[in-house]
Amino acid sequence: MTGLGLAAAGWAAFALAAVIALRSLHAAAVRGQAVARACHEVRGPLAAARLGLESSPASPPSGRLRAIEVELARATVALDDLQAVERIELGASDMGRVDVRSWLADSVEAWRPVAAARAMEIRLDWLGADAAVWGRRSRLAQVTGNLLANAIDHGAGPVEVRGRVEKPAVVIEVLDRGPGLPRAVADRLAQSSRRGRRGREWGRARPDGHGHGLGIARAVAEAHGGRLTTAETGRGARLVLTLPLADR
Repeated sequence: MTGLGLAAAGWAAFALAAVIALRSLHAAAVRGQAVARACHEVRGPLAAARLGLESSPASPPSGRLRAIEVELARATVALDDLQAVERIELGASDMGRVDVRSWLADSVEAWRPVAAARAMEIRLDWLGADAAVWGRRSRLAQVTGNLLANAIDHGAGPVEVRGRVEKPAVVIEVLDRGPGLPRAVADRLAQSSRRGRRGREWGRARPDGHGHGLGIARAVAEAHGGRLTTAETGRGARLVLTLPLADR
């Protein structure tokens, strides 16, 4: 082989090694983001469940027990995400009709003790007739759980959860009276929604804690055919979840 041929072979080997190294680094980064998301999702529900049990009498009411069960199911699907790694997966066997008012009531009940521990109040306001969406209840609890946790951690009370039907969709809003979303987070949420990106770009949380929760909530909303956006408000943060009605 000539000197030129040896040089070409050397560069080819170097390029192949570089590609393999980059792929390995990418896989490690994706896996790291998946672990971070799962840890975030497990930590929140377990804290809510613990405070829910501690704040209840010896025999907790059925509504509190059902809310705690939903949060523990949410922790379970977070572990499932470690297998999927890059995306939120919904199997046909996981899907069913979910009563929206009941789902919201359970999420509010589950997170009420967490809010109370910080001297905050959570209010639920449903307008109009009952409605249902098509999806997985424990996954949908990821959305509301993360939005409520975000409002409690970074906002101020009272925290309001509002739900209504605007055919052909259900609109759910979570509002707080805090300083509002950081501009960078609000811009990323708006850009991601417009461009239809997946939640992977949210894998790295901001130093102040914003990041994982909203990214997971948006990815779950998209997996259910919906979207998560932010809206202007005079004070605090206002996050808007839109999901198609089950009849569609």
